[in-house]
Amino acid sequence: MNSLADPNIVFITAVRTPYGRQRAGWLVDSLRAFGGVLSQSPVWLFEADPRAECQRLAQDGLVIRPMQVPQAIRSALFAEKVYACAQAEALAGPDTGALVWIDPNCLVVNPPLLYALGSDFDAAFRPVHIQNVGLRVEDPLDPFWQGIYAQVGITDAPATVQSFVDQRVLRAYFNSHAFAVDPALGLLGRWLEHFQALACDTAFQQAACQDEAHQIFLFQALLSALITKELDPSRLRMLPPEYNYPLNLQARVPVERRARALNDVVTFAYEDRSLDPAQITDIGIEEPLRSWLAAHCAA
Repeated sequence: MNSLADPNIVFITAVRTPYGRQRAGWLVDSLRAFGGVLSQSPVWLFEADPRAECQRLAQDGLVIRPMQVPQAIRSALFAEKVYACAQAEALAGPDTGALVWIDPNCLVVNPPLLYALGSDFDAAFRPVHIQNVGLRVEDPLDPFWQGIYAQVGITDAPATVQSFVDQRVLRAYFNSHAFAVDPALGLLGRWLEHFQALACDTAFQQAACQDEAHQIFLFQALLSALITKELDPSRLRMLPPEYNYPLNLQARVPVERRARALNDVVTFAYEDRSLDPAQITDIGIEEPLRSWLAAHCAA
């Protein structure tokens, strides 16, 4: 490993489709190109399809790990993400100071130095971008959050966050496009245990997850509840807006909160939005990022 690698940080992501594999390749390329002192850090790519030909993504510092999500939760939305995080935690060595999950539809465009937790922090997260299934502090608990809190062993969440785009003050609810966790906590393994319990709980599913939004965001709400229960707030690093910047929601970001250019953020989520710089007119893109994006979109 060369001098631009931090062996104490491992980046992880997961894929299960050809589209996801292409996007994961872009993610790794972006880390290598723009990650600075973290550019050659190890990356573990968890592959859900054992038949997939992922070896074309293989490169120095990238490890492709097959994963087999338990049958009981295989149909649950985002089960692969939860399972991959738990597997990475189980595989992490005692010297791994941070596991950094990044969704494959995200990119790194500046050194993501705040994912290095050091001795002062146990995890690093951003608040959610929009309220979605989150609850405002003045709202009573609904069956969804009541069931989640009961599952992890709390009655309510005293901590609050402000969503970045719609600026609602919510009970603690964190974005999961990208985050860092100290694997020594065991948090990600417990996330999987609780996720499997609620995904398989017929009564909870019928009472709280009848609509698509609650089915989609169960994994993220559950992780937020675990953070609330288990982490000392003083050891939770709240990442600044330059991390997990929501390019996919750019039209909804208040003008005063918008990034001037993509070059000014550290990591960003784009989801299904095109990254062809010729098609992006609502945010600046300067060199060398403009040429990098154009080359990847043309490939």
